[in-house]
Amino acid sequence: MHQSLTSLLDTTRPGVVAVDGPSGSGKTTYAEVVAGELARRTGARPQVVHMDDVYPGWDGLAEAVGLVTEWVLAPHAAGRHGGFRRWDWVNGTRGERIEVPWAPWIVLEGVAAGSAACREHLTALIWLEADAAVRMARGIERDGEAYRPHWERWARQEQELFAREDTRAHADLVIRT
Repeated sequence: MHQSLTSLLDTTRPGVVAVDGPSGSGKTTYAEVVAGELARRTGARPQVVHMDDVYPGWDGLAEAVGLVTEWVLAPHAAGRHGGFRRWDWVNGTRGERIEVPWAPWIVLEGVAAGSAACREHLTALIWLEADAAVRMARGIERDGEAYRPHWERWARQEQELFAREDTRAHADLVIRT
């Protein structure tokens, strides 16, 4: 396992860095760190794709893996642009189109970004983790107490996915937040 982000990133060739881990572990924040480091090293800002924009609702975690692979990762691997319609969490439907122009680097962040179907397209997989109570507190602070049942439902899906995929074991870098 690599010791640091700087030793992990080989910027001599294009790639995709996934930032995965359970909800509330700090993936979105750390993805910006990765994007900043890639921009510093390459002189170009990478595309950052958020799985939150792809998931088809609170019960769509597993489905999102195939979607992001089809809509973003496979086109990138083929040197083409990708894109998808962002999930509208309020209305429960797909909303506006998000274009993902081909760029040398993509940072894919979110639960399931490092799933088996995604891994064949990844240059590096970073896993973030924190204690469950800390993660829940972060989520409720961000989203509000009314979202606790959704967070609990989502956490069950995460546990199932991570157990099935053994995502953490495939990580190149593990960070406890």
